[in-house]
Amino acid sequence: MTGEHDAPVIIDGGDKSCVRLLLELRGRLAELPAGTIVHLIASDPAAPLDLAAWCHMTGHGYLGTVPPPYGDTPAYALSVAAAPRPTEASSPWRPRD
Repeated sequence: MTGEHDAPVIIDGGDKSCVRLLLELRGRLAELPAGTIVHLIASDPAAPLDLAAWCHMTGHGYLGTVPPPYGDTPAYALSVAAAPRPTEASSPWRPRD
């Protein structure tokens, strides 16, 4: 388990659309222990809204924007949940029944 002072895991989403970002993010988060802090770098202007909604739906903690050092591209922080709610395989924004 990561500690409070561990460095965050950086995921560079570049200019990917939110759908592609969430697909990649879901896979990457599944590999990380609960409590890990992740910084997602993403230029998609919808990222802060979509990421916050996705975290709420899945149970991951949305921690808000991250100040620089990531240059001009915005970054957003989240905390990996211990038992996230699963989503559809091809639709990361839809809960799995």
